[in-house]
Amino acid sequence: MDKIWLVIQREYLARVKKKSFLLVTLLTPLIFPAIMGVFVWIALEEKDNQSLRIIEVIDENKLFFLESSDQYAFSFSNTTVEEAKELVQNGERYGFLLIPKIDLKSPMGITYYGEENPNMNLINYLENNLKKKIEEQRLFESGIDPKIINDVRTKVAIKSITLDDQGTETVSDATVNYAIGFLAGILIYMFIFIYGNQIMQGVIEEKSSRIVEILVSSLKPFQLMMGKILGIAAVGLTQLIIWILLIGTLTTVVTGFLGMQMPQQQAMEMASSDLGQSMPNSELGDILQMLSGINVTEIVLCFIFYFLGGYLMYGALFAGIGSAVDAPSDAQQFMLPVTIPLIVAYMGLFVFVLNDPNSTTSFWLSIIPLTSPIAMMGRVSYGVPGIELALSMGLLILGFLATTWLAGKIYRIGILMHGTKPTYKTLWKWIKTNN
Repeated sequence: MDKIWLVIQREYLARVKKKSFLLVTLLTPLIFPAIMGVFVWIALEEKDNQSLRIIEVIDENKLFFLESSDQYAFSFSNTTVEEAKELVQNGERYGFLLIPKIDLKSPMGITYYGEENPNMNLINYLENNLKKKIEEQRLFESGIDPKIINDVRTKVAIKSITLDDQGTETVSDATVNYAIGFLAGILIYMFIFIYGNQIMQGVIEEKSSRIVEILVSSLKPFQLMMGKILGIAAVGLTQLIIWILLIGTLTTVVTGFLGMQMPQQQAMEMASSDLGQSMPNSELGDILQMLSGINVTEIVLCFIFYFLGGYLMYGALFAGIGSAVDAPSDAQQFMLPVTIPLIVAYMGLFVFVLNDPNSTTSFWLSIIPLTSPIAMMGRVSYGVPGIELALSMGLLILGFLATTWLAGKIYRIGILMHGTKPTYKTLWKWIKTNN
């Protein structure tokens, strides 16, 4: 254990002391908010500087009046189609909308002309506008006042309450649960790929430089492999903690500088101002109940477990691949069996888990060790029965031990092999070797 600890220290300190680590760790929390800020600023500038776009409309039905917006204005006239096209070609109109005589039950033939290919927002705006007008006209012809229909329409908001076996009621929100599962699953997916590749690259570099031949003279190959995996895991965990602290601090500073408040502060102030008042039916009360229904401790603990468990399991496989080859290009043939389960988990997170966390497919994705680190984090925020969570964690531990044993067999022989390009058959022989 002492030798493994020495390798962990070496791997950790060697990477943490690099300038690249400091730059990536400190700049990443700044780069993404800065990019988003630039995009928002550009979008606002374009909106402010954008001239009003006038669209000529010829309505042969004499029924439809399209409402203008901040970006688009509609001009109705008795011009001919050819004259309207000339207005567009001369730059006097941004576009031209032709509404021929149509059957309101099956409107066909409506056409938009423009010098530029129309963007999706414009087409959607025109379609929604026309759809609303056609529906109103059909209601009117049926003897129904459209205003009555609009007055009758009512928005319905359903409160979601989860009941446990003891009958305890917990307010939940599907959007919040979706966001938590989405972010947690994506973080684990990225972490496994980024730091798993670092393990593989590190093993290949040491093997190519023959440093490993000196190291294995004083410690076992398995100890070297485990030390490298755990050392890089500590680097990743350190980086993640720094990012969380920096993002939290920067958010507080920026919001304070702009004279805004954090959502938590606003909620607390609103709650304190309403102290003593009954507000079970108020919107604020629902928000506070929903926030209190999120088991933050369970989510954080599960994230740390699956974050490390998934990395350690796949890290062992990446280390085994790195030990078997002499160059990164030779590793590509062995990457497919390792990356397929990760891609399946990633796609399953969006297709199955986040849409229906209690489906049979979601259950198996969150139980199988190769997919559970990503899939289970998509389910945890929705609430997972304790027995399923325990089963998933237990199988992930067994999966880590199995992949470590498997990678150790490959690592023990492959780390000292040079000049040969192994195949799957070669790896299988190494695994069956007893020494």
